[in-house]
This record gives sequence, structure tokens and C-alpha cells, in this order.
Amino acid sequence: MTQNSDILCIGSVLWDVIGRSASHMRQGSDVPGRITRLPGGVAMNIAMTLVRFGMTPTLLTAIGSDPEGDELVHACKRLGMDTTHIYRSQDLPTDRYMAVEGANGLIAAIADAHSLEAAGAKILRPLIHGPLGYENTPFGGQIALDGNLTLDLLEEIAVSPAFARADLRVAPASPGKAERLLPFLKHGRATLYVNLEEAGLLCQREFADSETAARALLDRGALRALVTDGGNSATVASAQAVITQKPPSVLVTRVTGAGDTFMAAHIAAEANGASIDEALTRALHAAATYVSGETPL
Repeated sequence: MTQNSDILCIGSVLWDVIGRSASHMRQGSDVPGRITRLPGGVAMNIAMTLVRFGMTPTLLTAIGSDPEGDELVHACKRLGMDTTHIYRSQDLPTDRYMAVEGANGLIAAIADAHSLEAAGAKILRPLIHGPLGYENTPFGGQIALDGNLTLDLLEEIAVSPAFARADLRVAPASPGKAERLLPFLKHGRATLYVNLEEAGLLCQREFADSETAARALLDRGALRALVTDGGNSATVASAQAVITQKPPSVLVTRVTGAGDTFMAAHIAAEANGASIDEALTRALHAAATYVSGETPL
């Protein structure tokens, strides 16, 4: 492990361009609001929340050598992350994500993570060829992994000896990429963090509640599953226990990054020794605080 690092965050680190309006929106709406640009991506969002909980994450990702990439790496360092092992591409641009949110939630989003996909296994070299790990002495700490990687690379990770000893936590980047997590059902190696829609896509059926979905993921081969359903119930399920809780009721002012905040808060709670029940409670409260806008953007 890199000195002073508590967890590896593998996946997308990019610029989020988010347009937010207090108005209800539909297709074709043209309304006043605010447009912000800030560091984002699933791995980045998880890392930022881990930092807020006192952890030091190491980033494994691909960032371009363009001015946007230099600015992004500098922002990561300033936020308290280890950027030593980021793959800096000379010929790929820094990735971006664009979303529009209204008072009625997420209206539309486009994730341009093509550089991360093109870099492929190059981002994992520090885990396979050192210094973070080697094939004969695999990394044994916590890893947060997101589904922006290609299906081929995720399949490789699901069986690779380099990940055999890791505490692997995995989340899809979006419902559209949920099925990329299927290798982790087949090989039962990771804890999965998904919402109700993503659980349905993985199990090829619809679910009415988080508990039913979480139990179905276990039946499909998941080592452990955490399923959220917005303001409705959330469930953590493993062979040892199935626990369901309801999140606090809050006024939702933003949604992009809420699932990443939940996942990071849960990881941090367990790293600090919280029980299964308490870790879920802390994660739900952190996500509720985030969507209410009470934490910094």
C-alpha cells in the first residue's frame, strides 16, 4: 500500500459539468439555473467522501496530459488524495460527465469515459507489477471499484489473482452499465452497491423493494449486496444477516453522486469498526445529508 493510504479507488476521475435548476423540467425545457464544473466520476466521488471521513484514498485511473488533466490532478492532490499511480495518457483527453438536474430530479446525463475505457488494464499496472501489489503477493486492503471500466477488464478483475486477497467493493457507474457487474455475481468475490433499478437489471426482473432485490442478488451469487431505493428502504444482505432500514426524510436538492456518497460512507463506517446495522445507518444519513445540499458541492 502507498504510504498513508487507506483504500484504493479504481475507476472514473473526470470533470463533472452539472446544470441545476429549482424548476421542474421536462424534455425541451429552457430554464434559469446554475452550471458548475467540479471534480467528479464515481471513483472520485467515493474518494472525496472517504476524505471527509478521515481516510486517505489512492486513485487508480486514467487522466489526460492536457491542461484539463493537469488541473484535475492538482485538484485531487489538494483534496487529500494520493495521485502517484494515476495513468497519464499522452494521446487521450481527460474524461467528462454532463448532467442536467431539476426540482424533479435528474433530467438527463451523458458520461464521456472513453479515455478510461481506452486505457484499459494500464491503470492496474501498480497492482500487478508493483509497488501496490504483485501477482504472487496480491494487494490485501480495501478497494472501491466502479463500473466505468470495460466488461472485459471487469471480468479479468473478477478472477485475477491480483485481487484475490482484497476487500473489493463494486458499484455500477449507472443503470446503463449495471450489467457490467455480472462477473462479480458469477465469481462471488465482491460487495455490490446498487440501486433498485440496477439490481433488477442484474437479476433480469423487477423488484418492489430493496430487501427482495438484495436477497435475489445473494441467490445469484453475490458475496454481499447493498441495495438502495431513493427515499424508500435500503438493505444490506449477506449469508450472515439481512438488515433493512429507511433513510431520513429530507428535501432533495441534488442527486448526482448520492449513491457514491452512500457507498463511501458505508466503507468508512465499517473501516472504523461499526456494526452491520450501524454502518448502514451512517451511510443512509450521509447520503441524506448530501442530497439535501448540506455538504459542499
